[in-house]
Amino acid sequence: MSTSGPPSTPPPSPTSPPTVSPMAKHTQLVRSGANWFIWIAGLSLVNSVLFITGSHWSFFLGLAATQVSDEFGKVIITGTTGVAVALAIDAVIAAIFVGLGLMSRSGALWSFIVGMVLIVLDALLLVWVQDWAAVAFHALALFFVFRGFQAARQLAGLRTSAALPPGMVPPITPR
Repeated sequence: MSTSGPPSTPPPSPTSPPTVSPMAKHTQLVRSGANWFIWIAGLSLVNSVLFITGSHWSFFLGLAATQVSDEFGKVIITGTTGVAVALAIDAVIAAIFVGLGLMSRSGALWSFIVGMVLIVLDALLLVWVQDWAAVAFHALALFFVFRGFQAARQLAGLRTSAALPPGMVPPITPR
């Protein structure tokens, strides 16, 4: 009796989900925390465009710093020049947050720390103007960014112990 093919293995139990390795779990949390920086940057730019077009609607998660920039451009430097200056400042602020998000995705702890400090400073601007809903959303963003930071620290420890290169993402291994 000759069989050609791999030995049969029992199929996984339908009630048990596949196991995710700790490295894959932490990698996902790092990316999730880092993506908050990118979302904040994007929503801040959308808020700036909405402000410039005269809309009175905005996202809670936008940055107060870009709102200050918009007001500065509208009130202090009036006209087209003010709008252009405000948009340029908003683009720089958004680029900083996108850069922090991209660096955080790779697990750079410093970028998480700098980003969290910037979020706290921005939230303090919102406390000053008493925009409590936006402060609450900043706190939520800070919570998820902090979770990403913690996961990045744990992932760094796991990579050190497993000696995996920093760019390699571990596979999800079923039970």
